[in-house]
Parts: sequence; structure tokens; C-alpha cells
Amino acid sequence: MTAPLPLRTPVDAVDRGSLATYTWVRSALVVAHHRLAGDDRGEGVISAAIVVLITAFLGAAMWTAFKLIFDDAATNTRTEVNKIGD
Repeated sequence: MTAPLPLRTPVDAVDRGSLATYTWVRSALVVAHHRLAGDDRGEGVISAAIVVLITAFLGAAMWTAFKLIFDDAATNTRTEVNKIGD
């Protein structure tokens, strides 16, 4: 049977001031990293541009549909008015 290892008393490898400074600097670096890594600046501009393009395409499609319907209605009206005059 082997003898148990002797218990050691803890030794301060770093004093409290250094530990506090290290903790403060490390937490500041982690916060800065997370802020820069998760940067979403410009997302609103891109989303707004996509919305403008979609609205433009919808507006063009609606104008084309309105123009076709209006031209057809004008032609039919003209034809019916000419029939009355004959």
C-alpha cells in the first residue's frame, strides 16, 4: 500500500489586484469581440432596397394590368357607342 499524498496549502500565484485587472481587461475584450462580430449595420438599408424593388415590380405589374383593362374597356365602349349611332 502506498502512502497518501501530503495535502498542500494553496499558494497565491497571482495577487488580487492582478487578477482583478486581468478579469476586467478580458471581459472588455470579450464584449468588444461580440459587439464587432454581431454587427448588423447596413441590414436596414439592404432590406429597404429589397422592399423598394418589390414595390416597383408590383407597381409596374399593376400599371400594365390597368392599362390593358382600360384600353379594352375604351375599345368596347367606342364600339357600343358607334353601334348606337348607326
